[in-house]
Amino acid sequence: MNIWQFNALLTRRLFGWNVINMATGIVLGRNPDALWRGIGSQAVGWSIINFAIAILGGNATQKRAVKLDALQAETLAKESRNLRRLLWINAGLDVGYILGGWCYSNREVARPFRRGLGLGIILQGALLLVFDVIHALQVPE
Repeated sequence: MNIWQFNALLTRRLFGWNVINMATGIVLGRNPDALWRGIGSQAVGWSIINFAIAILGGNATQKRAVKLDALQAETLAKESRNLRRLLWINAGLDVGYILGGWCYSNREVARPFRRGLGLGIILQGALLLVFDVIHALQVPE
């Protein structure tokens, strides 16, 4: 599998995972418990952002593949390096999301919805961290 095929696979996985994430968020958002509604609202919000990333990123990659000499070894290597670097940067950001969500949820213990927002950020950050690390390790050379 070359980097262009891998990037398309990554985009499909991100999109597919967020279909599930969105559906889960909608179900949780209907829960009478404010904590679960907060968690669910984060799932919906992060899904919308991830859908945009998947669509816009996928389109940008397709356009780049057309403009560049897509199968030249140098191009493939450069695209692989860039994607791997991006995924590792995102993994670092994911850790920041987790820490930020932890701080927020601990500050909002008395407010269940807001605590749920913080817990939702932790959950979304953790899921993205796993996603980004697994894919960073799988980027073809």
